[in-house]
Amino acid sequence: MHPFQKQFYARMAEPQSLAAVLDHLPGVFFLVKDTEGRFVTANAATRERLGARSESTFVGTTDADYVPLELVKDFREDDLRVIRSGKPMLNRMEAWLDEQGQLQWFVTTKLPLKGKNGRCIGVMAVIRQHDERRSHHFTGEIAETVACLRANLHKIKTAAQLARAAGTSERSLRRRLQQMLGITPYELMLRIRIEAAAKALASSTASIGDIALDHGFCDQSSFTRHFRERTGQTPRQFRLRHRGT
Repeated sequence: MHPFQKQFYARMAEPQSLAAVLDHLPGVFFLVKDTEGRFVTANAATRERLGARSESTFVGTTDADYVPLELVKDFREDDLRVIRSGKPMLNRMEAWLDEQGQLQWFVTTKLPLKGKNGRCIGVMAVIRQHDERRSHHFTGEIAETVACLRANLHKIKTAAQLARAAGTSERSLRRRLQQMLGITPYELMLRIRIEAAAKALASSTASIGDIALDHGFCDQSSFTRHFRERTGQTPRQFRLRHRGT
């Protein structure tokens, strides 16, 4: 066991109960971080998803070593909210990269980890891929919002337009998105556009500039900046990687 893990587990109230489930969660990503955001442990599926070469090199690293800075900021804010409040964050929708490097929605639950003195010493997260056909998490306004965005990428440009298309008020939409996804309508629009653009990059021969305009971006430069911030790759790098060249 890594020395950092030994130190952390020695402070936990029930370390054995945690260790027993690490590698027995099929289809689920499991991880533990300390209060500084450093990884303490994770199941094999999580390490593979992040691209960690081994457990020994993974322990003590942070999200910033593996994922785009835009997502690092979101993850850290959620972690700190759980750590500071001592309350769990249940069924939060988040955008992650799948095995092919494409943006997909995942459902995340985060729980505070208490030490022997009762203080929070870290956070535990369980993450599973979202299935819109079977899940109840995309319901009501959120389901309509996502469906409207995917069907009207060229037409919907503002939060007000998005709210009207979803049949709700802009205020209600903002509140529901913050509660459910922890993001603004603008960020949701960006992520849905990037999701669709990524599919176009992988499946078509259209130029990156044309794909940018076709998915609601004002120009290729803006598209590249937003795409890189949320995927860690430029559109060109993504296209080449997806095609295995």
